[in-house]
Amino acid sequence: MTISEDLLKSKLTVALDASYVSVNDDSDGCGAKFSVVVVSDKFNGKTLLQRHRMVNEVLAEELKEIHAFSQKTLTTEQWNNLNKV
Repeated sequence: MTISEDLLKSKLTVALDASYVSVNDDSDGCGAKFSVVVVSDKFNGKTLLQRHRMVNEVLAEELKEIHAFSQKTLTTEQWNNLNKV
């Protein structure tokens, strides 16, 4: 399976109805190390662990091939507060 930034972004956006998803391949293109930022209102009222489990469930098949994965999960409100100018 070829894992790409676009594949991960698409799956996370659709499954979590995300308003913002950023995916970075930190492995120089080999597809073994990714970092993501996911903003979704589906995270409202969820603990950090619950949010991470939601992401992990969406990417269950891909995570079998990925060696390193970091994620930041935020609600829209948290995202807006972080990005105030």
